[in-house]
Amino acid sequence: MPAEPPHDAARPSRAELAARIDHTLLRPEATRDEVTRAASLAVEWGCASVCVQPEHVAHVVAVVGGHLPVCAVVGFPHGATLTSVKAHEAAAIVAHGAAEVDVVAALGAIADDDLGTVRDDVAAVRAAVPGAVLKVIVESALWSPPVLRGVTEAVLDAGADYVKTSTGYHPAGGATPAAVATMREVVGPRARIKASGGLRSLAACLEVLDAGADRLGLSATGAVLDELGPAR
Repeated sequence: MPAEPPHDAARPSRAELAARIDHTLLRPEATRDEVTRAASLAVEWGCASVCVQPEHVAHVVAVVGGHLPVCAVVGFPHGATLTSVKAHEAAAIVAHGAAEVDVVAALGAIADDDLGTVRDDVAAVRAAVPGAVLKVIVESALWSPPVLRGVTEAVLDAGADYVKTSTGYHPAGGATPAAVATMREVVGPRARIKASGGLRSLAACLEVLDAGADRLGLSATGAVLDELGPAR
């Protein structure tokens, strides 16, 4: 994986913060024009990637023209898709040009304390896209710290490059500094953390970065960046 840019969590520059953001548009009713605009803005802002639904990957790859990676979601938003289907979907989006895959873990298996199934589910996706950056969404707001630690360990064992907090669609909530800090304890230097879900202000973003996040998933990217001042 390419190195994340250095940052001062207390007050990054606009460019430094943008370089840590996956600019995200995952609304299922998003139009082609909206997706095109989101991809163009992600390039303009200098984001880490643009993250979209699978059906838009090929179009977005053409829009960004190699200026930044395209990311897409798999098994989204519930994680209850068959493992074989997740693996197939991941391979398909990579074939269409995605460089990063954000897959939802098997949440029911987590609730059952069946971490072997969680591990096998992620490992199948990892095997299907060996060259892609793999981020695994664990819906951190659902779990106690001990459960979150166990889940984080399981997805790391399965080959995740990032452990990601949330889809942003679960009523339990999104990223919190406490959840990120718990995940950081387990991840250490082995992998990275993506915080997403409910991050709509600069303050919220800085809190999770300070807690140990490496990447942010935002749909409110423009508003957050504007808190750091206008683009130059």
